Formats: sequence, C-alpha cells, structure tokens
Amino acid sequence: EATPERSYQEQLDFLNPIAQPLASRKLTRKLYKCIRKAAKHKQIRRGVKEVQKFINKGEKGITVLAGDTLPIDVYCHIPIMCEDRSLPYAYVPSKSDLGAAASSKRPTCVIMIKPHEEYQEVYDECLKEVSALPLPL
Repeated sequence: EATPERSYQEQLDFLNPIAQPLASRKLTRKLYKCIRKAAKHKQIRRGVKEVQKFINKGEKGITVLAGDTLPIDVYCHIPIMCEDRSLPYAYVPSKSDLGAAASSKRPTCVIMIKPHEEYQEVYDECLKEVSALPLPL
C-alpha cells in the first residue's frame, strides 16, 4: 500500500470550496479500503462521465469525490444528482489517492462504489458513516 506524499492535514490545504461533506481521516481510509476491494471485483464506476451515466440509470452505490479537483465545474453537478436520487456521497482530500485506491495509475475525481457480497461488511460500514455525514446547505 503506497503512502501518500502529503499527510491528510496537508491535503486539506488544497480542497476546493464545494468539498462538503468531507470524510474524516478515518473514514477516508475506510473508503479507500472499500474502493480497493471493489476494484478487485470490478465493482466501481470511475470518472465523471461514467459515474454520471450510471447515476442517471438509477444504479445504487456510494459516490466518492476528490476534494482537490479543479476547475470544480467538471464535477460540481454530481452531488446534486446524488441528492436528487438520495445516494450517499462524500469527498476525500486527494484525487491521486483516489485513483491509486482504484488501482489506476491516473488520478480520478469521482468514483462510485457498488455493493457486492465479497466486501459487504466494509461497504455497509462506509455506507453508514457516509450517510451520517451532514449534507451541505
């Protein structure tokens, strides 16, 4: 497991203004773990276009967005889509860590984790914590 070049605290300096609700350091780790497991079972949707397509199709899952994506116009509509369909979503500080968790060489700004029986326990735990995060007003 590769350690990020910057600590969680340092990554927070690069967040954009819409990165709410932000996952805590502990939840961020759990989400990365869940994403790694989901990636092994090909149960993730990666990238704005793909995630957007599957949200529109009504697919269920946890949407994880990178908080350091600029310009924010690329993906600022995703949280609204999630809220409209009452899908849980959260921001993590770094798009490069998000990409790495999905075992991709490239940074990615949004990932949707689909539920799967192989990692149901981790998924449910993440789902509960992400759903408990306060939504921005």
